[in-house]
Amino acid sequence: MADPNSEPTVLTVPESAEGQRLDAFLAEALPDISRSRLKDWVTAGRVTVNGHPAKPSGRLQGGEEVVVESLPRAIALPEAEDIPLDILYEDDDVLVVNKPAGMVVHPGAGVHTGTLVHAVLHHCPSLSSAGGETRPGIVHRLDRLTSGCLVVAKNDAAHLCLSEQLADRSMSRVYLAWVVGRPDETEGVVDAPIARALHDRTRMSIQNRHGRRAVTHWRVVAWAPGLTRVQCRLETGRTHQIRIHLAHIGHPVVGDPQYGYSSREARLRIPPGHPTIIQALSHCQRQMLHAFRIRFNHPRTGEPLEFEAPLPEDFRAFDAALRPFMEKPQRTDE
Repeated sequence: MADPNSEPTVLTVPESAEGQRLDAFLAEALPDISRSRLKDWVTAGRVTVNGHPAKPSGRLQGGEEVVVESLPRAIALPEAEDIPLDILYEDDDVLVVNKPAGMVVHPGAGVHTGTLVHAVLHHCPSLSSAGGETRPGIVHRLDRLTSGCLVVAKNDAAHLCLSEQLADRSMSRVYLAWVVGRPDETEGVVDAPIARALHDRTRMSIQNRHGRRAVTHWRVVAWAPGLTRVQCRLETGRTHQIRIHLAHIGHPVVGDPQYGYSSREARLRIPPGHPTIIQALSHCQRQMLHAFRIRFNHPRTGEPLEFEAPLPEDFRAFDAALRPFMEKPQRTDE
């Protein structure tokens, strides 16, 4: 039975979720609830789509209102925490922050405190509710160990507009990364569908049958012995997309053992005679991936906005260690 003292959870399906199954959407939106429990709730009629009962396998079109009858009391809604924020821009509609590596964006998967959501709630108690009760204001995400630009919506109208820009690809997101090896080309496009791995729910994988289309544009910024600095532009925004796509073409992100090499394995791929580079790799504590630039149209005025997040200290230190060995392509507009 539903808890009469709990409020229903109302979710707005982003346009980017077009074609996704209802049960898969709910699993992503409510990560603290098991897939089997969510399926039981849908089957029991505790979940409606635009006011009507639906099947777990029902396909979404984007823009629907999904209502979950009630969340169990075991799921605590995020509360404000006094955590410093690196704010790049703010007005009445949006907040753009430079997320540090190591910070989780929203509660879920056993993380219930210390997230970006907790920090933003302390700074700005009123946020959009379109993303659900556990992720107020969150329009898009960054992995825990990825740093850089992230935009937060302060109201539902801004959230809807920004979600539409994500869906129609008018929002631009550019990342910088160091990868292992040297690509044969100086630029390219990876068009490979991504889905959650069948036997490990913490991983994503290239799956032509069940995956959703994912496209990453990349180009070389600089080379160093055994390593390459690349710039990536997302055409779509799937979970772990850049990390999976770069690994897929044989050049995983430095410091990403989940999809690439451990620190020791990466060091073994450096040509002999470069102890400085090997030392830099040994000091690498996370994936060298930074959301460098974000560009979107203001949800109220339509004005084009662009922001860049300064490189964090560990990324700058890695750059500095490799700079004496770098060579660059003849043309680069980084």
